[in-house]
Amino acid sequence: MAKKTTPNSNNENLDSSSKIEAIKNLIFGENIEQYDSAFDTLKKDLDKKKKILEDNIDEVRNELMQSIDSLSTDVNIRITDLEDALNAKAETLTEQKVDRKELGKLLISLGEKISS
Repeated sequence: MAKKTTPNSNNENLDSSSKIEAIKNLIFGENIEQYDSAFDTLKKDLDKKKKILEDNIDEVRNELMQSIDSLSTDVNIRITDLEDALNAKAETLTEQKVDRKELGKLLISLGEKISS
């Protein structure tokens, strides 16, 4: 069930609002409009600076992401180059070992021919 608003509660809300306004007038006096204006100016200035900082953060974030992507690409290229160099070196070493085996066989064969 929905609550029914009574005229009495509306009057209490208006009455408390007017009491708050009266207290504000007592505390701040006639300068309240100047204070409100100064607070509004400060709020607008803070909002503007917040927007500038957020824009700077976004710009730096984008630059960092581009730098990370560039660095990642560079690292991948270097890794690929190193893998290629390592594979070439391994292939060279494998060929050299085969040549040693062939040389060994030739020397054994030559030794057998000499002794016979």
